[in-house]
Amino acid sequence: MNSKKENAGARKVRKWRAYFLTAVLAITFICNSSGIAYADNGPGELYARAAVLMDADSGRVLYEKNGDEMLPNASTTKVLTCILALEEGDLSDVCEVSAYAASQPAVRMGVRAGEQYLLGDLLYALMLESDNDAAVIIAESVAGSVEAFAELMNQKAWDLGCESTYFITPNGLDAADANGIHATSATDLARIMSYAIQNSEFLAITQTDSYTFSSVDGTRTVSCTNHNAFLHMMDGALSGKTGFTGNAGYCYTGALRCGDRTFVVALLACGWPNNKSYKWKDTRKLMEYALEEYEYRTIWREPELPELPVADGVNAGGELTEVARVSLRVDAETDPEQWRCLLGKTEEIGTELILEESLTAPLSAGTTVGRYVFRLNEEEIASCPVVTEETIEKVDFFWCLRRTIRLLFWGNRVDSTSRIE
Repeated sequence: MNSKKENAGARKVRKWRAYFLTAVLAITFICNSSGIAYADNGPGELYARAAVLMDADSGRVLYEKNGDEMLPNASTTKVLTCILALEEGDLSDVCEVSAYAASQPAVRMGVRAGEQYLLGDLLYALMLESDNDAAVIIAESVAGSVEAFAELMNQKAWDLGCESTYFITPNGLDAADANGIHATSATDLARIMSYAIQNSEFLAITQTDSYTFSSVDGTRTVSCTNHNAFLHMMDGALSGKTGFTGNAGYCYTGALRCGDRTFVVALLACGWPNNKSYKWKDTRKLMEYALEEYEYRTIWREPELPELPVADGVNAGGELTEVARVSLRVDAETDPEQWRCLLGKTEEIGTELILEESLTAPLSAGTTVGRYVFRLNEEEIASCPVVTEETIEKVDFFWCLRRTIRLLFWGNRVDSTSRIE
C-alpha cells in the first residue's frame, strides 16, 4: 500500500546507459508537447479545448491540442485522490464523517456527520459514483484535513512531473485561493492517469461495474454504479474518470491497452450541456488514431566504428613508426537487437556517433570515449557508451627502458607485448 559512474580513466568521461521499458526494452522518451512532431496529420478535429494522447509506458505525448493550458478539471481530480488514498492509507481504516464532509454538494452519498465507513469502500463511491462527500471523508482520514491533503496532492503531482497543476480540493469542485484556481493541464492529467494505472488496486476499483457496501455499524447501505461508459466502448479499455463542473465543462481521462501498447487520453473543456457525448467521441477518435498509427519497432542500427588515434601511445605491434590506434565497441548492457520503440508509421529514428576529439595514452580497455545516440524528432531518447577494445600503453621513459632491455637481451625472439617485471 505504502510505496554515475564516473569512469576512473584519465579522461573522466561520463558513462551513459540505455534506458529500457518492460521485458522487451522499450525506450524511455524525453519529450514535451512543444517538441511534438505528429506521425501524420493527427486524429482530426476534436471538441475538447485541450486534449492529449500519451504513450502511458514512456510518457511521450503522441498528440496534443493546447496540452499545457491550465484549465479546471472537475472530478478527474479524483484519480489523484484515489491513488494517494491507496498509497498513504489502509483499506481497512475506519473513516468518520465530519460536518464539512456531510455538507458537500451533489454528486454525493448523502452521509451524515458521525457516520463511519471503511476507506476501501469509500474509494468505490469516489471512483464509480464520483461522490464529492466521499472525497472529503477520504482526504480528512488520510491527511487530517482537506488543506493538508491538497498539499499531498500538489506534491505528488510535482513528483510525477506535473508543472501546470494546482489542486485545492480532493473532489475537483471549482475552487480558488490566493495561489490560483483548482486546475491542471491535459498533459499533466494524462501523466497522473498513466501513473495511476500502474496500481493494480486502482484498476480493480475503476473496472468494477457496481459495488455495494454498508456503514461500519451496518445501519446504512450504499450502492455504486460505474459511470465510465468507455469501459464497454472499446476492446482493451482499462480505466477512466469523468468530470463536470460549470467552469470545467465535461472532462475525461481514460486508458486503453492493446497488446504491448498502452495509451492514455486526457480531455478538458470538452463541451457543456447538452453535449455530454463529446468526450466519448473525442476519446474514441484519439484511441483509434493511436491504435492505427503507432506500433513498436526495433530501432537498433549497427554503427560503423572507426579506430581512433591515441597520442603518446604504442601501437599493437609495439612499433613507434606508426600512430597508435585503438579499436572501439558499443557497450550495450543488453541485446541491442531487442531495443524497441513506439513509433508512428512515418516516424524514423536517427542515430549519431559522438566521440572524443583526442585521446592520450595510457588508455585502459573499456574506457568510455563517446556515445552512440538515438534521436526521435531531434530529441535524444537513448544512448549507449562507446568504449575502447584494448589497452594502449604510454610511450614514456620506463616503456623505452623496458623496450631497450628486451632488444638487448632477447632481440626479436620476444613478443612485442612481453614485459620485464
